[in-house]
Amino acid sequence: MTMDRGQLADFLRRRREGLAPADVGLPTGTRRRTPGLRREEVAALAGMSADYYGRLEQGRSPQPSTQLLTALARALRLGDDERDHLHLLAGHRPPAGAPTGDRVRPGLLFLLDRLADTPAQIVSDLGDVLAQNALARDLLGGVCTVSEHGRNVVWRWFTDPAAREAYAPGEHARQARLHVADLRAAVGRRGGKDAEAARLVARLLEASGEFARLWELHEVGVLRGNRMRVRHPAVGEIELDCEVLVSPEADQRLFVFTAPEGSPSVEALDRLRTVATVA
Repeated sequence: MTMDRGQLADFLRRRREGLAPADVGLPTGTRRRTPGLRREEVAALAGMSADYYGRLEQGRSPQPSTQLLTALARALRLGDDERDHLHLLAGHRPPAGAPTGDRVRPGLLFLLDRLADTPAQIVSDLGDVLAQNALARDLLGGVCTVSEHGRNVVWRWFTDPAAREAYAPGEHARQARLHVADLRAAVGRRGGKDAEAARLVARLLEASGEFARLWELHEVGVLRGNRMRVRHPAVGEIELDCEVLVSPEADQRLFVFTAPEGSPSVEALDRLRTVATVA
């Protein structure tokens, strides 16, 4: 299949201009001279560089991968037909019949878009970050959508030291065990013949001795809530309660992070909102 750079550029631009900042949980601001989102905002939502996205809209980019197209479809809030059209313009077969777990459920996305002042993200049962709002990205860091498992929180926790930088050192051991126990539960629900789960576990066992040791314990625990301490370079350490809303099929979850009522972290989270807005 051939990539149609001109039509792809036009489609991306028109979808971007058709979205209001409030549609994706961003502040409207007062200096928008053109309709819709800015290019750099779409790039941030999709987890790619603003330069690469700009070249896509200018018809000057190499062929994007299906992973990047999936990220763009989420960022631009495309429906199934629009998502398939995006893949065809980019020279790829549309992901017809793809599992819903790779597409954000509309109900969860609706909730995420209305949590602009609260850190929140949507995560699959295996740990893939499917969508984040701006505060979650600022608090926990954005995710890479290019490399295999690059958006998976378990993979990044055990293979990328930078993934732990947002967490207080005393949290590392407990968070590691929570990640493994939650993944073990998801693998069990999917059954032993699930190729996606098997691939992820096999790569983790090969890449991380720490993961292998914890996996051997066979601890199982679905993450339904959590109290955690994270560190932010601008506002310091914040204690957060993580509430988890689960889809009926239990394959996607909305994580909402709030500060315990009456704690100093309430003020710290308020400062984070100000810092994120200014940035």
